[in-house]
Amino acid sequence: MKIQLVTPFIILVLLAACSESPRPDTSEAELLLTASPEAEPNVVSETTEVTSAVEPSLDQNAAFNQFKENFLERTWALNPSYGVYVGFYKYDDVLMVPDGELRGRRRAFYVNELRALKAFNANRLTASNATDLAIIEGQLRSSLWYIDSFRSFEWNPAQYNPAGAFGVILNTDYKPLKERILTISKRLENVPAYYSAAIANLKVPTEPHLGLAIQQTKGALGMFTKLIPEKASAVELSPEESAAFDTNLAAAVSAVSNYAEWLDAKQAELAETGEVRSFRIGAELYEKKFKHDIASSYTAQELYQLAVASKTDLHNNMIAITEELWPKYFAEEAIPENRLVAVKQLIDLLAKRHVERDQFVDEIRRQIPILQAFVDEHELLDSDPTRPLVVRLTPEYQRGFAGASVNAPGPYDATANTYYNVSPLDDYTEEQAESYLREYNHWILQILNIHEAIPGHYTQLMHANKSPSKIKSVFGNGAMVEGWAVYSERMMLEAGYANNEPEMWLMYSKWNLRVVVNTILDYSVQVLGMEREAALDMLMNEAFQERTEAEGKWRRATVSQVQLTSYFTGYSEIYAFREELKAKMGEAFNLRDFHNKFLSYGNAPVPVIKKLMLNELAALPQKSASDVEQPLLDDSVQSLKVEADKLEQPTDAIE
Repeated sequence: MKIQLVTPFIILVLLAACSESPRPDTSEAELLLTASPEAEPNVVSETTEVTSAVEPSLDQNAAFNQFKENFLERTWALNPSYGVYVGFYKYDDVLMVPDGELRGRRRAFYVNELRALKAFNANRLTASNATDLAIIEGQLRSSLWYIDSFRSFEWNPAQYNPAGAFGVILNTDYKPLKERILTISKRLENVPAYYSAAIANLKVPTEPHLGLAIQQTKGALGMFTKLIPEKASAVELSPEESAAFDTNLAAAVSAVSNYAEWLDAKQAELAETGEVRSFRIGAELYEKKFKHDIASSYTAQELYQLAVASKTDLHNNMIAITEELWPKYFAEEAIPENRLVAVKQLIDLLAKRHVERDQFVDEIRRQIPILQAFVDEHELLDSDPTRPLVVRLTPEYQRGFAGASVNAPGPYDATANTYYNVSPLDDYTEEQAESYLREYNHWILQILNIHEAIPGHYTQLMHANKSPSKIKSVFGNGAMVEGWAVYSERMMLEAGYANNEPEMWLMYSKWNLRVVVNTILDYSVQVLGMEREAALDMLMNEAFQERTEAEGKWRRATVSQVQLTSYFTGYSEIYAFREELKAKMGEAFNLRDFHNKFLSYGNAPVPVIKKLMLNELAALPQKSASDVEQPLLDDSVQSLKVEADKLEQPTDAIE
C-alpha cells in the first residue's frame, strides 16, 4: 500500500509502542504535541525547500544553533517533569501546578517563541537546521491548538498523574540517592496544589477517562505510600530534612487519596445524573487532531478508506497461507467454504501453543538476547551493548492502558536504563489469562518482542539518542517511531527469522492486521459512532483477536484518539522508501547502511528523513564500478534527488 509523503510535523508526548507509554505529567502535554501548523505568518512557507540553500548562511546557522539551545532551556524550565523524562535534571525538584496561571505562561511562551523564529530564513539554513526549524514551529503552533481548542485538561482526569517523574528520579542513578530523596521531598511540596488544580480544571469528564484515572490514581498511591518511603529508609537525613520529608510525604499521600475519593464520587454522581461527556471527539476535532499528530497528506477519512482496502489484501494473503497449511493440521477435515472461517480455525488451533501463565515475563526475558544475536549475526543494523535494556513488571501507576511498553531515556541521559514494561497477569481470571496467552502465543510473543524491544522501539530510540539534533530526538514523530517498530517485524522475517516458517508468516499477518484494523477501529469509534459489540465483532472475527485483547483495544480506542493510526502510516512510508531505494540502487543497496542512516536522524518525520538521506547520497562523489570500497552511486541517486525535490513542503498556516 503506497502512502503519499508529506512533511507537516508531529511532536508526540510519548515515544511508545503499541502502548502509549507512561506520559510525562500530562498537564505538561500541550507543549509536546504538535504537527502541521495552519494559518499565521510563515517561517517555513509552502514553497520552502527542506534542503539547504545554495549558500547557507554561517551567521544564520550559528544564531539558530544558539536559539535551539536557549529554546530547549526555556522549554524545560516550563516543563520540568518532561525534562526529567528526557534526562534533563536541572529542574528536577520542581513540580508545576497545572492551573490557569501556568497555562497562560505557557501560551505566552509559545507565542513569543513563534515571533522569535521569524528571525530565521529556512532557505539560509543547512538541511538539518531547516528541518529543526520546521519541527519547532510546528510544535509551538500545535501546542496553541491543544490549549485553545482541544482542551483535554477540562475532561480527561487521567492526565493528572505526577507519579511517573517521581519514579524516574527514584530509579535513575544520576546523582546520589540522598540527593534524589531531597529532590523528591522538594517536589512533594506541590502535590496537594497539583491535585487541587486538577479538580478545579475538570468540568464534565468522559466515563472511560474517569475509569482510567481511578485505576491509575490508586496505582499512583503506591508510589507515595510504598516506593518512596522504602528508598528513603536507606538514606540518613538530618533531623530537619527528615521532618520536612515526612511532612511533605504525608501531605502528598493525603492529596492523592483525596483525588481518588473525588474521582469515585464523581463517577457515582455521573452515573446517577447521566451527564457525562462523550468520549467520541467527532469528525471535526478528529480531522484536526489527525492533521496535527500524524503528518499525512491524506485526511483521516482517506486513510480510513485505505485501511479498509488493505484489510482485504491481508485477508487474501492469510487465506493463501491457510490453504497451504490446512492439510498439515486438518488432514481429515475439508476446508470451510468461507475461507475467513478457515483462517480463524487454524489460528485458534495454533494459538494453543503458548507459555504458561507464570512463565510469561521470564519467557520475554529469555527471548531478548536471542533477538539481539540474530540482528548482530545478520548485520541488520548497529547495536550498542552499553545501552542496557531491562525487562520489568509495569509499575502500578502506569497500568491499565496496554500490556507492554518501553520507557527509554532521553538524549540528555542516554546511557540510563531502557525499561521494557510487561504487565503481569495477576488480575486476570483463569479464562482471561488463557485468552491473553493465546493472543500472545508462541509466534506472536516473538513478534511483540521484536516490536517493543529488538530491533523495534528499544533499538530505534537508542539510535535516536545518538542523533546530533536534540530537537529531532526529544520531539519525536509518532508515526515514525511506531512505523519503525512495525517495519522491524517484517524486516526480521524477511531476513530469515523463524526460518520462513509459514505458521510465523500467518501469525505475522494476523499481527500486521492489527496495524490496519487499529486505523479502522479508531476512526470508526471516534467519528462513525461504532459501538462496543460491533467493535469486538470486527476485532475478533475479522482481525482474529482473542476476546481479552479485543476488549483491551476497545478500551484504548475510548481513551485515546488518532494515535492508533500512527502505525499504519509510518510503516507504509518506511517500507515504501526502502523498496524505492532498493529498486533505484540495485546491488549497491546495503540494508545495514540503510537502517543505520535512517535511524541516525532521530525521531524526525519519515518524509524529512527521506529527503535528508537522498540529498546526502546525491552529494557524495560518484564511484566507479571497480570501486568496491563504497556503494556505487549512479544516476539512480540523481533521479531520487529530483524525486525528493518534488515532495510537498511544510505548510505553516495556523488556525
